[in-house]
Amino acid sequence: MLRLAALAAGLLLATPAAAVMPDEMLADPAQESRARTISKDLRCVVCQNQSIDDSDAPLAKDLRLLVREQITLGKTDAQVRDYVVARYGNFVLLKPPVEGDTLLLWVGPFAVLILGGIGVLLWQRRRPASAADTPLSDVERAELDRLS
Repeated sequence: MLRLAALAAGLLLATPAAAVMPDEMLADPAQESRARTISKDLRCVVCQNQSIDDSDAPLAKDLRLLVREQITLGKTDAQVRDYVVARYGNFVLLKPPVEGDTLLLWVGPFAVLILGGIGVLLWQRRRPASAADTPLSDVERAELDRLS
């Protein structure tokens, strides 16, 4: 029974926790749902790999409050995102659009992979032939025949 209780406690602790505090939440459930949806698409500029909805960073809290403030002002989801992007740039989006300033983010990994492949091919071509590729000399062949 004790093991079952420990397992249940472990599973409860393993669930993902959102960083949104109760004092940040909007009273209207529909507005709060919109805020959570928008927050999941915005990057915490401190943590960089988390949405502001998941981050405990003070700046993420400020961004969550900013999103909720814009929603209470009657802005649409697109207007709220545009407002945040205007203040922080495309970097704040977890999925930035493909534009001139974000092109490196989208193409960079593929370019590194291709350049790495080309580098490996060039290295393979310039590598000297290994000893396994050279034929045996008469002395080596005689020694091999003697051993077998």
